[in-house]
Amino acid sequence: MRLVVEQLTAGYPGHPVVHGVDLTVPEGQVVAVVGPNGCGKSTLLRTLARLHRPEAGTVRIGDADIWRLPPRAAAHRVALLPQSPLAPEAVTVAGLVRYGRHPHQGLFRQWSAEDERAVAQALEATGTTALAGRRLDRLSGGQRQRCWLAMVLAQQTPVVLLDEPTSALDLGHAVEVLELVREVAAAGRTVVMVLHDLAAAARHADTVVALRDGRIVAQGPPRQVVDAALVRELYDIDADVLAAPGDGAPVVVPAARPRLTC
Repeated sequence: MRLVVEQLTAGYPGHPVVHGVDLTVPEGQVVAVVGPNGCGKSTLLRTLARLHRPEAGTVRIGDADIWRLPPRAAAHRVALLPQSPLAPEAVTVAGLVRYGRHPHQGLFRQWSAEDERAVAQALEATGTTALAGRRLDRLSGGQRQRCWLAMVLAQQTPVVLLDEPTSALDLGHAVEVLELVREVAAAGRTVVMVLHDLAAAARHADTVVALRDGRIVAQGPPRQVVDAALVRELYDIDADVLAAPGDGAPVVVPAARPRLTC
């Protein structure tokens, strides 16, 4: 389903953080939201996930305004993986992924074969089937992040929101997770993720949305919008933006600053 955000404003009493955001994400696309710390990226994502009520504007998934849906119905349309998620102590990977089926449970609908299939499919999609019986807290950072993604996928929503999915991961595990995100989109889901790494966003996203002070300052395909002027506007530094060998994705190289001498 397509995600459409129109004139979205959100924040806290007397302190708006996100101002008049317009965004359209087609089905099967990946959008990366980038910008400096405190620019409103996480607030935007939490508002799309119905965790932070907007002051104005609409968020539609398909033909439904998610803020007009009952919570359980909204949870059938959008799932969020927050920064630094916490799991119950000693939970196994399979136990964690089963939490993704919670929105599908109810008084008259208990655990079913359909739930079991959804969990198995999520484990397979993330390459974590062999880890199903292991404790989450005994896995590597990259393995744990794939397991968290499996939990989100088990929710089977058409829209997936990821807040810093590569946070604290080394380069190899970060690439692994971002390639998995691409596979999720290729399977037909719509993905919006917050990233700090502008070069990673430029390589793995179909669209980059750049925020500064809660407002969109650039939006579009990475090769069209990621340039030295954008880096300067976002981060107040000079940089060279080069084309990567092979695929031409923008690579950001911060300019060297003169060293201080005594």
